[in-house]
Amino acid sequence: MQKIRWGIIGVGDVCEVKSGPGFYKAPGSELIAVMRRNSSKAEDYARRHKVPHWYDSAEALFANPDINAVYIATPPAQHKDYAIAAMKAGKDVYIEKPVTLNAAECEDIIAIEKSTGRKVTAAHYRRHVPCFMKMHELIRNGAIGAPLLVQLDMLQPAASKIITTTDDNWRVNPALSGGGLFHDLSPHQLDLMLYWFGAVDKASGFGFNQRKFNNADDAVHGWATFESGVLLQGRWHFAVGAEQTRDQCEIIGTKGKLTINFFGQQVIRLTNTDGEEEIIIPNPQHIQQPMIEQVNNYFRGERNNPCSISEAKAVMELIDCFSHPL
Repeated sequence: MQKIRWGIIGVGDVCEVKSGPGFYKAPGSELIAVMRRNSSKAEDYARRHKVPHWYDSAEALFANPDINAVYIATPPAQHKDYAIAAMKAGKDVYIEKPVTLNAAECEDIIAIEKSTGRKVTAAHYRRHVPCFMKMHELIRNGAIGAPLLVQLDMLQPAASKIITTTDDNWRVNPALSGGGLFHDLSPHQLDLMLYWFGAVDKASGFGFNQRKFNNADDAVHGWATFESGVLLQGRWHFAVGAEQTRDQCEIIGTKGKLTINFFGQQVIRLTNTDGEEEIIIPNPQHIQQPMIEQVNNYFRGERNNPCSISEAKAVMELIDCFSHPL
Protein backbone atom coordinates (compact mmCIF):
# COMPACT_ATOMS: atom_id res chain seq x y z
CA MET A 1 0.00 0.00 0.00
CA GLN A 2 1.38 3.40 -0.99
CA LYS A 3 1.46 5.59 2.11
CA ILE A 4 -0.16 9.01 1.72
CA ARG A 5 2.08 11.47 3.55
CA TRP A 6 0.13 14.59 4.46
CA GLY A 7 0.90 18.21 5.15
CA ILE A 8 -1.82 20.50 6.55
CA ILE A 9 -2.12 24.20 5.69
CA GLY A 10 -4.03 25.97 8.47
CA VAL A 11 -4.17 23.92 11.68
CA GLY A 12 -7.00 25.76 13.44
CA ASP A 13 -9.90 24.44 15.51
CA VAL A 14 -11.29 22.17 12.79
CA CYS A 15 -8.02 20.21 12.83
CA GLU A 16 -8.08 19.45 16.54
CA VAL A 17 -10.71 16.68 16.52
CA LYS A 18 -12.89 16.79 13.40
CA SER A 19 -10.20 16.25 10.78
CA GLY A 20 -6.56 16.46 11.89
CA PRO A 21 -6.21 13.14 13.75
CA GLY A 22 -7.83 11.32 10.83
CA PHE A 23 -4.74 11.96 8.74
CA TYR A 24 -2.50 9.97 11.10
CA LYS A 25 -5.10 7.40 12.23
CA ALA A 26 -6.38 6.32 8.81
CA PRO A 27 -4.73 3.17 7.40
CA GLY A 28 -1.79 3.90 5.10
CA SER A 29 -1.82 7.58 6.06
CA GLU A 30 0.76 9.71 7.85
CA LEU A 31 0.72 13.35 8.94
CA ILE A 32 4.28 14.61 8.67
CA ALA A 33 3.96 18.43 8.60
CA VAL A 34 1.63 21.26 9.58
CA MET A 35 1.67 24.96 8.78
CA ARG A 36 0.14 28.01 10.41
CA ARG A 37 1.23 31.62 10.02
CA ASN A 38 1.43 31.89 13.81
CA SER A 39 4.57 29.82 14.30
CA SER A 40 4.05 29.20 18.02
CA LYS A 41 0.57 27.77 17.35
CA ALA A 42 1.93 25.61 14.52
CA GLU A 43 4.65 24.30 16.83
CA ASP A 44 2.13 23.69 19.62
CA TYR A 45 -0.14 21.65 17.32
CA ALA A 46 2.81 19.63 16.03
CA ARG A 47 4.00 18.88 19.55
CA ARG A 48 0.60 17.81 20.85
CA HIS A 49 -0.21 15.66 17.81
CA LYS A 50 3.34 14.27 17.48
CA VAL A 51 3.84 15.72 13.98
CA PRO A 52 7.55 15.80 13.07
CA HIS A 53 7.61 19.07 11.08
CA TRP A 54 5.94 22.44 11.47
CA TYR A 55 6.19 25.62 9.39
CA ASP A 56 4.93 29.20 9.39
CA SER A 57 4.85 29.43 5.58
CA ALA A 58 3.07 27.33 3.00
CA GLU A 59 6.06 27.56 0.66
CA ALA A 60 8.24 25.75 3.18
CA LEU A 61 5.67 22.98 3.55
CA PHE A 62 5.32 22.60 -0.23
CA ALA A 63 9.09 22.28 -0.50
CA ASN A 64 9.18 19.21 1.76
CA PRO A 65 9.79 16.33 -0.68
CA ASP A 66 8.33 13.72 1.70
CA ILE A 67 4.84 15.25 1.45
CA ASN A 68 2.70 13.89 -1.39
CA ALA A 69 -0.70 15.31 -0.34
CA VAL A 70 -1.88 18.58 1.20
CA TYR A 71 -5.03 19.32 3.20
CA ILE A 72 -6.07 22.99 2.97
CA ALA A 73 -8.02 24.08 6.06
CA THR A 74 -7.66 27.87 5.90
CA PRO A 75 -10.50 30.37 5.41
CA PRO A 76 -11.97 30.01 1.88
CA ALA A 77 -10.34 33.17 0.51
CA GLN A 78 -7.00 31.31 0.49
CA HIS A 79 -8.20 27.94 -0.86
CA LYS A 80 -7.74 28.60 -4.57
CA ASP A 81 -4.22 30.00 -4.38
CA TYR A 82 -2.98 27.34 -1.96
CA ALA A 83 -4.55 24.56 -4.03
CA ILE A 84 -2.90 25.80 -7.22
CA ALA A 85 0.48 26.23 -5.49
CA ALA A 86 0.26 22.73 -3.99
CA MET A 87 -0.52 21.13 -7.36
CA LYS A 88 2.32 23.00 -9.03
CA ALA A 89 4.58 21.66 -6.28
CA GLY A 90 3.55 18.12 -7.22
CA LYS A 91 1.09 17.45 -4.39
CA ASP A 92 -2.43 16.04 -4.50
CA VAL A 93 -4.94 18.24 -2.67
CA TYR A 94 -7.88 17.90 -0.28
CA ILE A 95 -9.75 21.21 0.20
CA GLU A 96 -12.09 22.18 3.03
CA LYS A 97 -15.59 23.43 2.33
CA PRO A 98 -16.73 25.83 1.07
CA VAL A 99 -14.17 24.87 -1.53
CA THR A 100 -13.79 28.45 -2.86
CA LEU A 101 -15.31 31.91 -2.42
CA ASN A 102 -17.58 31.32 -5.43
CA ALA A 103 -18.17 28.96 -8.34
CA ALA A 104 -15.97 30.91 -10.75
CA GLU A 105 -12.88 30.24 -8.63
CA CYS A 106 -13.41 26.49 -9.07
CA GLU A 107 -12.60 26.84 -12.76
CA ASP A 108 -9.05 27.98 -11.97
CA ILE A 109 -8.49 24.92 -9.78
CA ILE A 110 -9.96 22.60 -12.42
CA ALA A 111 -7.66 24.07 -15.08
CA ILE A 112 -4.52 23.48 -12.99
CA GLU A 113 -5.75 20.02 -11.98
CA LYS A 114 -5.93 19.13 -15.67
CA SER A 115 -2.60 20.71 -16.65
CA THR A 116 -0.61 19.18 -13.77
CA GLY A 117 -2.34 15.79 -13.64
CA ARG A 118 -2.68 16.10 -9.85
CA LYS A 119 -5.74 14.86 -7.94
CA VAL A 120 -8.08 17.19 -6.04
CA THR A 121 -10.95 16.31 -3.70
CA ALA A 122 -13.39 18.56 -1.84
CA ALA A 123 -14.08 17.90 1.85
CA HIS A 124 -17.81 17.21 1.60
CA TYR A 125 -17.23 14.54 4.19
CA ARG A 126 -20.83 13.99 5.27
CA ARG A 127 -21.19 11.72 2.24
CA HIS A 128 -19.27 9.12 4.26
CA VAL A 129 -20.65 9.77 7.76
CA PRO A 130 -22.55 6.56 8.66
CA CYS A 131 -25.88 8.20 9.54
CA PHE A 132 -26.00 10.12 6.25
CA MET A 133 -24.99 6.97 4.38
CA LYS A 134 -27.97 5.22 5.99
CA MET A 135 -30.23 8.10 4.95
CA HIS A 136 -29.00 7.73 1.36
CA GLU A 137 -29.61 3.98 1.48
CA LEU A 138 -33.21 4.49 2.67
CA ILE A 139 -33.90 6.98 -0.13
CA ARG A 140 -32.27 4.75 -2.76
CA ASN A 141 -34.12 1.63 -1.59
CA GLY A 142 -37.55 3.27 -1.76
CA ALA A 143 -38.32 3.47 1.97
CA ILE A 144 -40.51 6.52 1.26
CA GLY A 145 -41.31 5.70 -2.36
CA ALA A 146 -40.26 8.29 -4.91
CA PRO A 147 -38.93 11.51 -3.27
CA LEU A 148 -41.06 14.54 -4.10
CA LEU A 149 -40.35 17.47 -1.78
CA VAL A 150 -37.46 18.55 0.44
CA GLN A 151 -37.72 21.22 3.13
CA LEU A 152 -34.42 22.40 4.64
CA ASP A 153 -34.54 24.58 7.77
CA MET A 154 -31.40 25.93 9.40
CA LEU A 155 -32.42 28.53 11.96
CA GLN A 156 -29.91 29.59 14.60
CA PRO A 157 -29.53 32.43 17.12
CA ALA A 158 -26.67 34.85 16.65
CA ALA A 159 -24.75 33.09 19.44
CA SER A 160 -25.29 29.56 18.11
CA LYS A 161 -23.41 26.77 19.88
CA ILE A 162 -22.86 24.80 16.66
CA ILE A 163 -20.79 27.56 15.02
CA THR A 164 -17.07 27.62 15.77
CA THR A 165 -15.88 30.95 17.13
CA THR A 166 -12.47 32.40 16.30
CA ASP A 167 -10.58 35.47 17.45
CA ASP A 168 -11.05 37.22 14.11
CA ASN A 169 -14.58 35.84 13.48
CA TRP A 170 -13.69 35.33 9.80
CA ARG A 171 -16.85 33.31 9.09
CA VAL A 172 -18.92 36.51 9.00
CA ASN A 173 -16.35 38.44 6.96
CA PRO A 174 -17.48 38.03 3.31
CA ALA A 175 -13.99 38.88 2.01
CA LEU A 176 -12.62 35.79 3.78
CA SER A 177 -15.61 33.42 3.78
CA GLY A 178 -17.45 34.36 0.60
CA GLY A 179 -20.54 35.38 2.54
CA GLY A 180 -21.60 34.60 6.10
CA LEU A 181 -22.63 31.59 8.14
CA PHE A 182 -24.74 30.37 5.23
CA HIS A 183 -21.52 29.93 3.25
CA ASP A 184 -19.94 28.09 6.18
CA LEU A 185 -22.74 25.61 6.94
CA SER A 186 -24.91 25.16 3.84
CA PRO A 187 -22.24 23.32 1.79
CA HIS A 188 -22.78 20.31 4.08
CA GLN A 189 -26.49 20.35 3.26
CA LEU A 190 -26.45 21.33 -0.40
CA ASP A 191 -23.78 18.79 -1.32
CA LEU A 192 -25.97 16.00 0.05
CA MET A 193 -28.98 17.32 -1.86
CA LEU A 194 -26.99 17.09 -5.10
CA TYR A 195 -25.47 13.74 -4.11
CA TRP A 196 -28.87 12.24 -3.28
CA PHE A 197 -31.08 13.82 -5.95
CA GLY A 198 -28.78 14.64 -8.87
CA ALA A 199 -28.17 17.75 -10.92
CA VAL A 200 -30.16 20.97 -10.53
CA ASP A 201 -32.56 21.95 -13.28
CA LYS A 202 -33.58 25.42 -12.06
CA ALA A 203 -32.78 27.45 -8.94
CA SER A 204 -33.43 30.86 -7.45
CA GLY A 205 -33.02 32.60 -4.13
CA PHE A 206 -31.85 35.63 -2.24
CA GLY A 207 -29.68 36.66 0.70
CA PHE A 208 -30.42 39.55 3.04
CA ASN A 209 -28.73 41.09 6.09
CA GLN A 210 -31.90 41.44 8.13
CA ARG A 211 -30.63 42.13 11.64
CA LYS A 212 -27.25 43.67 10.73
CA PHE A 213 -25.21 42.19 13.58
CA ASN A 214 -22.23 42.06 11.18
CA ASN A 215 -21.48 42.67 7.49
CA ALA A 216 -22.73 39.27 6.26
CA ASP A 217 -26.23 38.22 5.25
CA ASP A 218 -28.00 36.50 8.12
CA ALA A 219 -31.03 35.34 6.10
CA VAL A 220 -31.02 33.22 2.93
CA HIS A 221 -33.93 31.58 1.08
CA GLY A 222 -33.50 29.19 -1.82
CA TRP A 223 -35.63 27.11 -4.19
CA ALA A 224 -34.50 24.48 -6.67
CA THR A 225 -35.84 21.75 -8.93
CA PHE A 226 -33.64 18.75 -9.65
CA GLU A 227 -33.53 16.88 -12.95
CA SER A 228 -34.84 13.88 -10.99
CA GLY A 229 -38.05 15.85 -10.38
CA VAL A 230 -37.46 16.55 -6.67
CA LEU A 231 -38.36 20.05 -5.41
CA LEU A 232 -36.29 21.80 -2.71
CA GLN A 233 -37.08 24.75 -0.49
CA GLY A 234 -34.45 25.97 2.00
CA ARG A 235 -34.52 28.55 4.77
CA TRP A 236 -31.41 29.70 6.59
CA HIS A 237 -31.35 32.35 9.32
CA PHE A 238 -28.55 33.07 11.77
CA ALA A 239 -30.18 35.66 14.03
CA VAL A 240 -33.49 34.18 15.21
CA GLY A 241 -34.56 33.97 18.84
CA ALA A 242 -33.06 31.01 20.69
CA GLU A 243 -36.49 29.41 21.09
CA GLN A 244 -36.83 29.25 17.27
CA THR A 245 -33.65 27.19 16.81
CA ARG A 246 -34.20 24.53 14.17
CA ASP A 247 -31.98 22.13 12.22
CA GLN A 248 -34.02 19.79 10.07
CA CYS A 249 -34.23 18.26 6.63
CA GLU A 250 -37.62 16.74 5.78
CA ILE A 251 -37.99 14.62 2.65
CA ILE A 252 -41.53 13.73 1.60
CA GLY A 253 -42.03 10.88 -0.83
CA THR A 254 -44.95 9.09 -2.43
CA LYS A 255 -45.10 6.55 0.42
CA GLY A 256 -43.77 8.33 3.49
CA LYS A 257 -41.23 10.81 4.80
CA LEU A 258 -37.73 10.99 6.28
CA THR A 259 -36.29 13.65 8.57
CA ILE A 260 -32.72 14.20 9.74
CA ASN A 261 -30.70 16.94 11.41
CA PHE A 262 -27.32 17.95 10.00
CA PHE A 263 -25.34 19.02 13.04
CA GLY A 264 -24.53 17.30 16.32
CA GLN A 265 -25.55 13.64 16.49
CA GLN A 266 -27.86 12.85 13.60
CA VAL A 267 -31.24 11.21 14.24
CA ILE A 268 -33.14 9.71 11.30
CA ARG A 269 -36.92 9.47 11.61
CA LEU A 270 -38.70 7.30 9.05
CA THR A 271 -42.47 7.33 8.67
CA ASN A 272 -44.19 5.09 6.10
CA THR A 273 -46.91 2.46 5.82
CA ASP A 274 -44.90 0.18 8.11
CA GLY A 275 -45.10 2.72 10.93
CA GLU A 276 -42.50 4.98 12.51
CA GLU A 277 -38.84 4.23 13.18
CA GLU A 278 -36.00 6.20 14.76
CA ILE A 279 -32.44 5.40 13.68
CA ILE A 280 -29.32 6.66 15.45
CA ILE A 281 -25.85 5.66 14.24
CA PRO A 282 -23.11 7.20 16.41
CA ASN A 283 -20.75 9.55 14.60
CA PRO A 284 -17.06 8.67 14.35
CA GLN A 285 -14.77 10.24 16.95
CA HIS A 286 -13.06 12.13 14.11
CA ILE A 287 -15.96 12.88 11.83
CA GLN A 288 -13.84 13.39 8.70
CA GLN A 289 -11.84 10.19 9.07
CA PRO A 290 -14.14 8.02 6.89
CA MET A 291 -13.83 10.59 4.08
CA ILE A 292 -10.07 10.88 4.59
CA GLU A 293 -9.81 7.11 4.16
CA GLN A 294 -11.68 7.37 0.85
CA VAL A 295 -9.45 10.27 -0.26
CA ASN A 296 -6.37 8.20 0.54
CA ASN A 297 -7.77 5.35 -1.57
CA TYR A 298 -8.41 7.77 -4.45
CA PHE A 299 -4.93 9.26 -4.25
CA ARG A 300 -3.55 5.70 -4.33
CA GLY A 301 -5.59 4.94 -7.45
CA GLU A 302 -7.83 2.41 -5.69
CA ARG A 303 -11.18 4.15 -6.27
CA ASN A 304 -12.77 7.08 -8.08
CA ASN A 305 -12.87 10.61 -6.68
CA PRO A 306 -15.11 10.71 -3.57
CA CYS A 307 -15.98 14.37 -4.31
CA SER A 308 -14.52 16.12 -7.35
CA ILE A 309 -14.01 19.84 -7.74
CA SER A 310 -16.63 19.77 -10.49
CA GLU A 311 -19.11 18.42 -7.92
CA ALA A 312 -17.98 21.07 -5.43
CA LYS A 313 -18.48 23.70 -8.13
CA ALA A 314 -22.13 22.62 -8.45
CA VAL A 315 -22.52 23.25 -4.71
CA MET A 316 -20.95 26.69 -5.08
CA GLU A 317 -23.29 27.48 -7.98
CA LEU A 318 -26.27 26.80 -5.71
CA ILE A 319 -24.70 28.89 -2.94
CA ASP A 320 -24.09 31.77 -5.37
CA CYS A 321 -27.67 31.52 -6.63
CA PHE A 322 -29.35 31.22 -3.23
CA SER A 323 -27.36 34.08 -1.70
CA HIS A 324 -27.94 36.51 -4.56
CA PRO A 325 -28.62 40.00 -3.13
CA LEU A 326 -32.30 40.76 -2.57
